[in-house]
Amino acid sequence: MRAFVVTGPGEAGPAEVPEPVAGVGEVVVDVERAGVCGTDVEFFTGEMQYLADGHAQYPMRLGHEWCGTVSEAGPGVHPAWVGRRVTGDTMLGCGECRRCRGGHQHVCANRQEVGIRGGRAGALAERLAVPVRSLHELPDGLDPVAGALVEPGGNACRAARAAAGERVLVLGPGTIGVLTALFLRAAGSEVHLVGATPWSVDFARGLGFSAGTTVPEPPFDAVVDATNDPASPALAAEVVEPSGRIVYIGLSGRPSLLDTRTLALKDLTAIGVLSGSPGLAQAIDAYASGEVDPRPLVAATVGLGEVAAVLGGQRPPGAPKVHVDPRR
Repeated sequence: MRAFVVTGPGEAGPAEVPEPVAGVGEVVVDVERAGVCGTDVEFFTGEMQYLADGHAQYPMRLGHEWCGTVSEAGPGVHPAWVGRRVTGDTMLGCGECRRCRGGHQHVCANRQEVGIRGGRAGALAERLAVPVRSLHELPDGLDPVAGALVEPGGNACRAARAAAGERVLVLGPGTIGVLTALFLRAAGSEVHLVGATPWSVDFARGLGFSAGTTVPEPPFDAVVDATNDPASPALAAEVVEPSGRIVYIGLSGRPSLLDTRTLALKDLTAIGVLSGSPGLAQAIDAYASGEVDPRPLVAATVGLGEVAAVLGGQRPPGAPKVHVDPRR
């Protein structure tokens, strides 16, 4: 089959690879749509910390935002799964440690991450093998665009739940920031977004949000930092109301400096969001009901042969997300 393979920094493209085989407790999925994420860009450039830590190594098969149809059930998997449209959790815990047993498999120290960590091949390919326990069935009528946005939607849903308030500021109107704003608005919050680029601000405004390049007048009951700017965590703590909440979901390329005295003296609650795992089911429900429509976030759908250019920065203007149809 064809898959997108990264062999080194800046070296990537479609390649013929062996067909996946469903192991015990696994299924094979025919990939219908997959998203390109900022994490994929970091692997393409070689900046992803997992490469330095030894959690990942080249060659890599990227892709962790996806949907598709189960085409094969491995040993121990009920054959009724075949033919179901699904998406899946990126985080695959060992299932045996204290964290996994406590329902926190997404922070398992020995986890694999689809298309990211531990050698688990990703979804920028025609077919994908994943554990059946990671699957979430998609309702009838949920199109592939929304299906491949469930994983980032799970992250955004968690951030929105943590930041729920009457008036909320979101720093960074990229995919996660805008999705978080959509979930917050659906919950009744007044949402304001701040971005660094005119096109991202214009996009947020096109969705009906208040957005600009500078922080508007407070108060803000909560602030969501969805940027990669190392100065944003401190800014969030500065502008949020005393007794408010700060949600950190963005990651910068270098350490961020945050004065914990600000947290204590303002009686703030700081929350970190690593993965969408605990929010996937709620994201699916919100999409299926129409409460949140993520589809405007996708600017274009490309084939595997165009992924390297996208990772290299050749993105269409407008919306922040690019999707991949591996069958093109």
